[in-house]
Amino acid sequence: MDTFSAVERSNIMRKVKSRNTTPEKIVNRVVRSFGYRQQRNCEDLPGRPDIVLPGKRIAIFVHGCFWHRHRCPSATLPKSNRNYWKLKQERNMRRDHRNARALRKLNWKVLTLWECQIGKIDRLKRKLETLLSR
Repeated sequence: MDTFSAVERSNIMRKVKSRNTTPEKIVNRVVRSFGYRQQRNCEDLPGRPDIVLPGKRIAIFVHGCFWHRHRCPSATLPKSNRNYWKLKQERNMRRDHRNARALRKLNWKVLTLWECQIGKIDRLKRKLETLLSR
């Protein structure tokens, strides 16, 4: 059972940001540290990638584990309204796959970084360095 009323929960969820999140800022800083210029939340590409390197045709998505249903402890379903959240996460996953496929058809490389992976900065740097050196 939720400890908040429906109105309170709605207000809390309304404040969850979808752009310029802390994980996005961290990835942005790491990409910039490699000397690359990037666009953020590029609206003219499928799925509005969080970070885009146009010169290398690389689109980076920074996904929240809960919202995009990562296979980690942070992605558990809430105890209340489980059907709603399960459907919501499934829709998000289908949309993510559709957007990645559309970008690949346009000859873009797609990288998805998960919120739980962002905290491991050395690992993140190695992963981005490998992708960017290609």
